[in-house]
Amino acid sequence: MKMAALLVVAFSTSLIAQTNPNYSGMYTFLKDGEFLQVTVEDAGKVTGFVSRYENADSDHSAFVDQFFKEGKLDGSKLTFTTETVRGVWFEFTGTVDRGEGKTPADEAYHVFKGALTDFHTDADKKISSQSHDVVFKSFPQDAQ
Repeated sequence: MKMAALLVVAFSTSLIAQTNPNYSGMYTFLKDGEFLQVTVEDAGKVTGFVSRYENADSDHSAFVDQFFKEGKLDGSKLTFTTETVRGVWFEFTGTVDRGEGKTPADEAYHVFKGALTDFHTDADKKISSQSHDVVFKSFPQDAQ
């Protein structure tokens, strides 16, 4: 009888893991070498940061980390807004989904698909923005 109870618990835990995937981890960002770090916490709160080149047009640019000011995962809908760093911030609105990777150890096991808007404030405090359709792919995770 105890064995049957253990099997039910193990099966239930397996089902919960399959229906509540863990989207936390590192994802690609806009350019090679840039990345997005995401942590999904309780109640769908999302924390993390974007690590990107400060000046995307230069080959000799320093990295800038922009932490999330707010982020939320509601079902499969993901949104986040970064803090402003040197007059630039990002807003993402999209979905989380399974990607082409077969296991978490593969690239793109999970993907974030949606619209990324980058905002820029110039010296006259004028704000401009540009929106792009993006797909951010998960980095391979170590086997556990």
